[in-house]
Amino acid sequence: MTLRLPWPLPALLTWAAAWLLFISLQPIVPVLWALLLPCLLGTAASLWGKTWWRRSLIAAGFPLSLALAGGVALPAWAWLVPLGLLLLVYPLNAWRDAPVFPTPRHALKALPAQAPLAPAARVLDAGCGLGDGLLALRAAYPQAALEGIEWSWPLRVACALRCPWARVRRADMWKTDWSGYQMVYLFQRPESMARAATKAQAEMARGAWLVSLEFAVPGMLPHAQLRTPGGRIVWMYRMPGHSQQG
Repeated sequence: MTLRLPWPLPALLTWAAAWLLFISLQPIVPVLWALLLPCLLGTAASLWGKTWWRRSLIAAGFPLSLALAGGVALPAWAWLVPLGLLLLVYPLNAWRDAPVFPTPRHALKALPAQAPLAPAARVLDAGCGLGDGLLALRAAYPQAALEGIEWSWPLRVACALRCPWARVRRADMWKTDWSGYQMVYLFQRPESMARAATKAQAEMARGAWLVSLEFAVPGMLPHAQLRTPGGRIVWMYRMPGHSQQG
């Protein structure tokens, strides 16, 4: 279950936890380690944020407040540590795609009734983040061969640990060939969906499924759509994209 807290509570809790960790570590470890570990905590907690600016605020709160406090002497390059950690989790070439939007665990529960798959069908979560989409896909298709691709290597490692039964790779979802998959699942941004439609129509086999949580694919008629318990819509498209809604 995803923990949801009203803004700005995630930022305030993260800043307080980072400062508590820093104060606890300062007497027992070198000062750079005392800086690094709270920054790691802030970067990990930034996944709580739903937008880039909220994620940046969560991650940057501790180092900025430390700089303003002026109580610790650090070399100038030490302030590159928080930026470096953010770039590890959110590489620049992934900024145009969605941040880590977790798929609700039961969002895809009714999917097999509308989009049946053969046993051992290959299913791809394109941009799998921390693995919430893979967990939802496994609940819906327990016999499928599930795969995930994620560009951020820390998220890829975390996803692989959460989903050891799936094949999780570090890769660019837009450069990965989708032709071998019977279903590709996306939870992206509205701005990414036209690109996804072009790629799916060019690469995916006739009869394969493109599934999108919340955001419709422009220029394609959905084969079906489902409303999740939380009110989000699951859009299902059958290649080559000319199926009528039903």
